[in-house]
Amino acid sequence: MAVVALPLGLWLDRMYTVAHEAVHRKLFPASLRLNDLAGAALMLPLIAPFTIYRKIHGFHHGANRRDPRSAALDHFQVGASAPALARARFKAVWIFYVFCGGFFLHSLATILIFLFVPSRRAEKISPVFRAWHRRLRVRAALEFGLGAGLHCAVALLLGKAMYLALLGLPTIVFAWIWSMLLYIYHYRTSVGPDVAHNVRSLPRQPFFSWLLLNFNEHATHHRDPTIPWYALPERRYRLPESHSGNDDVDTLAAAIWQQRRGPVLWSPE
Repeated sequence: MAVVALPLGLWLDRMYTVAHEAVHRKLFPASLRLNDLAGAALMLPLIAPFTIYRKIHGFHHGANRRDPRSAALDHFQVGASAPALARARFKAVWIFYVFCGGFFLHSLATILIFLFVPSRRAEKISPVFRAWHRRLRVRAALEFGLGAGLHCAVALLLGKAMYLALLGLPTIVFAWIWSMLLYIYHYRTSVGPDVAHNVRSLPRQPFFSWLLLNFNEHATHHRDPTIPWYALPERRYRLPESHSGNDDVDTLAAAIWQQRRGPVLWSPE
């Protein structure tokens, strides 16, 4: 099962990245309906509503690291006089988020808030929940139900062992991989109003660039999200001198390992 689960978990991550193309309406640009149906289908094995994915990702692009509060996952707010133990606890939470699949659980909690918490209350938690209309809530609930139904159907029809091999363990592998990769293109990069430049790119690594649909060209993607994945390398955008310090790692492994430094702790006081 372990031999099967790892490549399937990687493939789930690739499916997620293809769904990202659909989020930006690039998968089938001539048909928005077909584009969104394909994106929703790709997200079903992850039990992640495509409608919510698009909402969160739109907020990410629009508010990316505008300030320590806005779409800056590596910034944790603490009191000015927070004791060392509290600061160590925040670092432990961050390590869990990145290296133990915690970001996947965090995202699952976000999905549940979108689905079940009244909008007025959700907006007090984060601005990402603003303008969450009833129509979107119903659509997201349907997508969530279909994803859960897919997992139940595979377990009932094929049995526990086949479910674990085909979906159960690969989903756990995906959660681990996705959590490590989620923030490598923004971790400890610049913070400020120029949100499109608060990002880094990584040099091309043939296997991972193929697997992740050239996501290493992340600065190019944030500069122009309409560029399809296959055109990103030839249209690579280099950060201006004011943001060149963001490009401080050279490999995917180094970008992952860099996150061991922990979060940025800040105080509004």
